[in-house]
Amino acid sequence: MSFDFNAHLGTVTRSVSSLERNGEPARKVSLERIYNTSAEDLWDACTRPERLRRWFLPVEGELKPGGHYQLEGNASGTIAECEPPRFLAVTWEFGGGMSWVELHIRAEENDRSKLILAHICPLDEHWQTYGPGAAGVGWDLGLAGLAAYLGPDSFERFDEEAFFASPEGQSFMTGSSADWGRAAIAAGDDPTQAETAASRTAAFYTGTEAEED
Repeated sequence: MSFDFNAHLGTVTRSVSSLERNGEPARKVSLERIYNTSAEDLWDACTRPERLRRWFLPVEGELKPGGHYQLEGNASGTIAECEPPRFLAVTWEFGGGMSWVELHIRAEENDRSKLILAHICPLDEHWQTYGPGAAGVGWDLGLAGLAAYLGPDSFERFDEEAFFASPEGQSFMTGSSADWGRAAIAAGDDPTQAETAASRTAAFYTGTEAEED
């Protein structure tokens, strides 16, 4: 595998913001990355099942507004809005909880395009324990897989379990977790709390024990 996963971390802009969803406080975890392809091609790679399975996960269902989708072995939900080739909004139902995912695609100069992915999470116990990395690390990995798929080598979806166990994978998960800790601090979270949550997230993904005060 020739893709440099750790270099990918520096290509993503991460942010955390506060908002309300359904009258309850929530947090928006946002990732932005520019890809060397057109907005139309990026949209197609993110929404056409035949391509989505090559870098993310197989998906089934009634894939239209109001329809229900199921990602293999992962989340399901309802497609709330779909405006090709620029906006997609879905519910994200997993493990008995619900959150929301929004995908924005914008055309850039030189036939490039920007992907902006937002995962809106309730302020529940899971968030209090792991912070933005609970959603952000997984999406970091997803955006890396998309970059690898759209790159010159165009390799297929990789074995996540083997990647997690590899030195490169361990470094990626640790680096992504730390980046999300810094994004939480920039959003106004208590630094100690944010760093502790980032440590827990890294420990979860790397299978190690988090160090806590």
